[in-house]
Amino acid sequence: MTLPSKRRPKSRAPPKILATTARVLSAQLKASRFMKPFFELASHTGRSEHKHFKATLVQGDQMMLGVNCLEPGQVQRVHSHVDQDKFYYVVEGEGRFTVGTEVGILGPGTVIWAPAGIDHGVENAGTSRLTVFMGMAPPPS
Repeated sequence: MTLPSKRRPKSRAPPKILATTARVLSAQLKASRFMKPFFELASHTGRSEHKHFKATLVQGDQMMLGVNCLEPGQVQRVHSHVDQDKFYYVVEGEGRFTVGTEVGILGPGTVIWAPAGIDHGVENAGTSRLTVFMGMAPPPS
């Protein structure tokens, strides 16, 4: 008669390995300039008298996300990024967006796509702040 063998519990990583993994993950988060995993967009908006307000929310090796705020009359002049795709998402307000030869007066809920190498820009022609969530890939150097 054979006695049943005791099952060994699955081994867990030793504390030293866990500590090393935690340090590596922490370094990766710092290297990607990652603020927090969750945040309110509204808490990163702002105002600038002379030029539109810009704030980087997250920037990693592959992508950058930010928020731009334009007061009435402020402009992000038409420009292009040779190697970077860009999108805008209108959060509040209304703006005159230019992408290539297309121009549109666009408001909340609209996504604007500007592929790499295509001229794009925005002007706040409205009477209240224009806030746009934006992203670029790859991020600027």
